[in-house]
Amino acid sequence: MSRPDGRALDAHRPVEMIPGFHRNAEGSVLYRAGRTVVLCTASVDPTVPAWMMGKGAGWLTAEYQMHPRSSPARRESRDGRGKAPSGRTQEIQRLIGRALRAAVDLKQLGEQTIAIDCDVLEADGGTRTASITAGFVALALALDRMRAAGSLRAPVLRDQVAAISVGHLAGGLALDLVYTEDSAARVDMNVVATATGAIVEVQATAEDEAIPRAELDRMVDLALAGVASLARAQERALADAGVDLAGLFQTGRWRAT
Repeated sequence: MSRPDGRALDAHRPVEMIPGFHRNAEGSVLYRAGRTVVLCTASVDPTVPAWMMGKGAGWLTAEYQMHPRSSPARRESRDGRGKAPSGRTQEIQRLIGRALRAAVDLKQLGEQTIAIDCDVLEADGGTRTASITAGFVALALALDRMRAAGSLRAPVLRDQVAAISVGHLAGGLALDLVYTEDSAARVDMNVVATATGAIVEVQATAEDEAIPRAELDRMVDLALAGVASLARAQERALADAGVDLAGLFQTGRWRAT
């Protein structure tokens, strides 16, 4: 099967990460996966939402936004500027928040909030998975700065998280779909997982005929191989930025990929 960008079926798109792209945020990364580009920032607030006050635990939340020219034609006005966030936007930002909360021991964070903002600058499929993968890098950068500033009472990372898509296409199972593949897939699956292969979340829907369980299992296996590769890319980007990722992990939690 020939893919639009010439990749093998089991290969994800070339990934580029530029940590520290946004100077004002405690953590940030410009993340490129093929023709999908996302800017993720992590901002630290020394308070928590009212419903969490006095509990001694922290919080992590996420927001997601599409730039008006993230697609070939200009989109409608941005969510939150004269209109409420769309259902899609709310669903994706909740997914990003859940995914990254799985990486953090919020009880050890203390009463402070980390907000992850993901802005899609260019979209060619996989924007939610790119946001999660980039979001972890921005999070780690922010935690490293917090550690240096003395605002972390103990290491808080318990897992390294990334995400990727898999499609059931006419020519076979394909990793990390571009838009044209996504729109034609018999089944499109998004998998959020840890670097060691533990599942955080799976989203999968058959757009046409249902598939056997064995095919679903093969899709998850392919996704986990992709997540492991992305985790190694995260580690390299953070190391190049001077971050000791292992030092941010709780005792016994870190396992190099």
